[in-house]
Amino acid sequence: MTDGKVTGGDAVVVGGGLAGITAALALADAGVRVTLLEGRPRLGGLAFSFQRGDLTVDNGQHVYLRCCTAYRWFLDRIEASALAPLQDRLDVPVLDLAKPEGRRLGRIRRDPLPVPLHLGRSLAAYPHLSLTERAAVGRAALALKGLDLDDPALDEQDFGSWLAAHGQSPRAVEALWNLVGVATLNAVADDASLGLAAMVFKTGLLSDPGAADIGWAHVPLGELHDRLARKALDSAGVRTEVRTRVTSISPDENGRWAVQVPGESLSADAVVLAVAQSEAHDLLPAGALDDPDRLLEIGTAPILNVHVVYDRPVLSAPFFAALGTPVQWVFDRTASSGLREGQYLAVSQSAAHDDIDAPVARLRERYLPELARLLPLAREAGVKDFFVTRERTATFAPTPGVGRLRPGTRTKAPGLYLAGAWTATGWPATMESAVRSGVSAADAALGALGRPRPRHLFDVEEAA
Repeated sequence: MTDGKVTGGDAVVVGGGLAGITAALALADAGVRVTLLEGRPRLGGLAFSFQRGDLTVDNGQHVYLRCCTAYRWFLDRIEASALAPLQDRLDVPVLDLAKPEGRRLGRIRRDPLPVPLHLGRSLAAYPHLSLTERAAVGRAALALKGLDLDDPALDEQDFGSWLAAHGQSPRAVEALWNLVGVATLNAVADDASLGLAAMVFKTGLLSDPGAADIGWAHVPLGELHDRLARKALDSAGVRTEVRTRVTSISPDENGRWAVQVPGESLSADAVVLAVAQSEAHDLLPAGALDDPDRLLEIGTAPILNVHVVYDRPVLSAPFFAALGTPVQWVFDRTASSGLREGQYLAVSQSAAHDDIDAPVARLRERYLPELARLLPLAREAGVKDFFVTRERTATFAPTPGVGRLRPGTRTKAPGLYLAGAWTATGWPATMESAVRSGVSAADAALGALGRPRPRHLFDVEEAA
């Protein structure tokens, strides 16, 4: 090991989520011999599928936006882009149950016009806000566009206070800012860092007319993040081991790394630690970070998914968002699940602190009547199955001050790198953030190994 660079070309990637898969592919594409270790029986991290009888179920509904350029690169790399297409143009149906006159439909959609005119007609006609509220939203959006995302002071403020100071009514927060923000940040405005919220809205809604167009998998997530990802890893020459949990990582006497798994010790020139922040804390060797306990200060936030199988179709749209009800977003997963009769809906509930530990019976009593209020056809439909999936630590909590806790990809231990959506990518905890972190970790490792960067690899700095 000389001048901060290591010789050789062996790497171990710990963790088979999107960050780890990305890092492994990027390293292998540069000619590095890579071993990927994952403790679970499958790849994909927290974006996976499982079987429930004849139904193939995603643990949660995951979407991405056109501005998620790293995740789009990832889909291309594993030859899966056609299986997770984007909308031609942003169009979100929003059903409101709060009005005295009953169920009312509005839409958030864009026109083929430059920013900010692309959303002007949609905002002007948005029925869930008053004329005064719509005007105030426009002024706040312009103020948000003017914020400097590199200003660290933004991370210390909460988004809710900023919105109130810029004339946003509680109704505007509910019907627009939280409608988007809760789904992307996994937190309501009052609990979210202004820096991360500004990043989401500036990048998604105020950068490019098509930036917020929505994409989602039309097949089970496991088809993308496990089967096709594993196929790409195999083709790249990566040795992939599942059901293999790493017990320790330590430097050896030769300046390399020893990665311990049950019954085996792997030796590597570089290690990418692409696991959750708590697991990374437990595996980091002494001195790798100045204050490793700060990783434990990064909080987590839950996501609940309610799954309902009806005996007949009750929804004609692919998805919708809801107001004036506990229901947040509803997606039709019938085709991707393999269901042959009836309709399967997934209700995605972010920041679900109140419901994450509720018994299934209570959730059934809470959500089925709400779906019947939202979808008239559901009132006469029979419920063939009802179940829930819970991710209690689905994302890191994007609270004010979290930015100073998120570490970069490099550690103080030469050859040891961090990856994961919780690292300092500048993005909230999304699939995009995970892929970006994997690219950054691979870039750092390749630089230390003296290996050329793969020409096709996504360029984080250029796209940021």
